[in-house]
Amino acid sequence: MGAVLGVFSLASWVPCLCSGASCLLCSCCPNTKNSTVTRLIYAFILLLGTAVSCIMLTEGMETQLKKIPGFCEGGFKISVADIKADKDCDVLVGFKAVYRINFALAIFFFAFFLLMLKVKTSKDPRAAVHNGFWFFKIAAIVGIMVGSFYIPGGSFTSVWFAVGMVGAAFFILIQLVLLVDFAHSWNESWVSRMEEGNPRVWYAALLSVTTFFYVMSIIVVGLFYTYYTKPDGCTENKFFISINLILCIVVSIISIHPKIQEHQPRSGLLQSSVITLYTLYLTWSAMTNEPDRSCNPTLLSIITHIASPTMTPANSTVVVPTSAPPSKKAHFLDAENLLGLAVFVFCLLYSSIRTSSNSQVNKLTLSGSDSVILGDTNASGANDEEDGQPRRAVDNEKEGVQYSYSFFHLMLCLASLYIMMTLTSWYSPDAKFQNVTSKWPAVWVKITSSWVCLLLYVWTLVAPLVLTSRDFS
Repeated sequence: MGAVLGVFSLASWVPCLCSGASCLLCSCCPNTKNSTVTRLIYAFILLLGTAVSCIMLTEGMETQLKKIPGFCEGGFKISVADIKADKDCDVLVGFKAVYRINFALAIFFFAFFLLMLKVKTSKDPRAAVHNGFWFFKIAAIVGIMVGSFYIPGGSFTSVWFAVGMVGAAFFILIQLVLLVDFAHSWNESWVSRMEEGNPRVWYAALLSVTTFFYVMSIIVVGLFYTYYTKPDGCTENKFFISINLILCIVVSIISIHPKIQEHQPRSGLLQSSVITLYTLYLTWSAMTNEPDRSCNPTLLSIITHIASPTMTPANSTVVVPTSAPPSKKAHFLDAENLLGLAVFVFCLLYSSIRTSSNSQVNKLTLSGSDSVILGDTNASGANDEEDGQPRRAVDNEKEGVQYSYSFFHLMLCLASLYIMMTLTSWYSPDAKFQNVTSKWPAVWVKITSSWVCLLLYVWTLVAPLVLTSRDFS
């Protein structure tokens, strides 16, 4: 735990980069005023927690984790052929540590979600807590984190796994909204440049990117059918791939329907191509949790088979016992987890710096129609001085907050749960972490999330046609 305390203590000085040298004094708490910088700091805290969670899954942490009183009691041993008991303990203790770390982060952000409800401007006293007092907030996170390591198992494990599964599913939907918003902003940026400059060049670029995404989607579907299905089995995978492929085609057609284009002329195939790729990612993620290992080859085995076609097909590998996940010696390097983390990091950073004024998620993450980052404040007081020193961050929320404080913390709470489930591969632990298994509920949660994502995207397209009295511009 000394490593955890040390790493998170260093984080308390990060906000000093956005303030004067006086912040180094104990009489002046670290503080930041700019809305974008504040979100980036919270994102950094969550990313730091993610890094610590990854460290907990490494073999080198086994000895240190065992020193925590009662943390590795109860005989963390499972009977799996050719797997040593000490490695089993290492893996399961790492899973347990990841649960505790993300429990602390989720509790902290959920408390701030409740605390920041109805904050309208930076003049609200609670806004000062949101934008400052970083030392005390980081100390609170460390305190909750240390205390969580002493929480006994039993019902906590099963309850927190259920909470994590539900929370992660909701964060998957948030990721979809952010990706749609990113594609929408990207499309608008290109359309604006087409109107200002040479339209042929930008049109060609837009068409190329869209085509690339769809070609990638076709290739991915082909790989799915090749490696995740068998002529005489894997019926569920065949259904998942086929139904989501059909739904993605339908969604793409809807996005360019004349009626849709009439009400939303900026919607198009670029957004649909991004949603198609994300839906296929969710489909693949669901199939990686299927209990039948013969229908669930690892990404590494697929790559190896593609590189060496003469080898045994990836989907005909020897069945691994499903009472526990396969060898976790390199769990941290699993390609499935790394891809999930990459999507998470992109969405987290985008939600922290996004500045779209005509956004599909204004009502979800912002309270106003405009978002202003530090670079946009030069014309409105960025050169102001404070105590004789030039301001490095400007308070652009005196008249109204630039995003919903409460929802932003709720998003980070759900992101913590998503990280917990991703790093543990959505495996279901028993009450004492003596056994972890891949079960069908995780598969259905992910595949259902993909359907809800598509439904949500379709609603953003057809809503202007249905609710004609509302302004969706």
